[in-house]
Amino acid sequence: MWTNLDRPPLDVAALRRALVDGPQASWSRLDVVEQTGSTNADLIARADGLADRTALVAEHQDSGRGRHSRPFSGAPRSQILLSVLMKFPGIDPAVLGWLPLLTGVAVVDALRTVAAVDAALKWPNDVLIEGRKVAGILAEVATYGPHPVVVVGIGLNVSMTTEELPVPTATSLVLESAVVADRDTILRAILRGIGAEVDSWKNSGWNTEHLAQRYRERCDTVGRRVRVEMPGDRVLVGEATDVDVHGRIVVRDDESGQSVAVAAGDVTHLRAVDPE
Repeated sequence: MWTNLDRPPLDVAALRRALVDGPQASWSRLDVVEQTGSTNADLIARADGLADRTALVAEHQDSGRGRHSRPFSGAPRSQILLSVLMKFPGIDPAVLGWLPLLTGVAVVDALRTVAAVDAALKWPNDVLIEGRKVAGILAEVATYGPHPVVVVGIGLNVSMTTEELPVPTATSLVLESAVVADRDTILRAILRGIGAEVDSWKNSGWNTEHLAQRYRERCDTVGRRVRVEMPGDRVLVGEATDVDVHGRIVVRDDESGQSVAVAAGDVTHLRAVDPE
């Protein structure tokens, strides 16, 4: 039973009509659950028995996690908590790291178009509005080998209040005066966007050059001076100059003047710093 009129439940029947059964359907299955520990973990556990393009949405998560297992949670129905399972038979495993970045492109475009907010990407896969985090993305490989299966999770703050935000540097669509904050509408746009992006990538033969360019155009990190923290207390400070075709951030080191490409898996934290 729901009592907060500002936070109605998702309309799963309408979502299925639009995304699974309708003429513009691009997903094979969509389920909405009231509560779970982690939608990513749920799909990974059932990966062998699920079809390509299965989506799972939770009204509330109590064990959600981001990169490096950082926990996050929110009030019920205040967020979009979405995981999608996708299969990539025959793909070069070396390019699978682009999937969370591709998802970020789809989320940014959906928020710009539907919610009319100035969303941008913080490398590798955080979504920001005016420098504040509104969404995070986490991709996990469920099945390795010649037919890899990947689960991508998205946590998007929709109606969270200032008091409900996990950290002062976060935000929500409502706090950013989004034109649309209806979760059904935004969820449809995000899922359609992910489907279209994956279709386009597949039709290109999994080429990453065009995808990299589309990512750069939406990336707020490029052009900023950043501090990159890595395991073993290693730190790199300099200007982020590019995102290369492998999805790595390229930083011109302040000390050496050399350009260093760093992969997301090698970074524990990246933040913008003031120019000297």
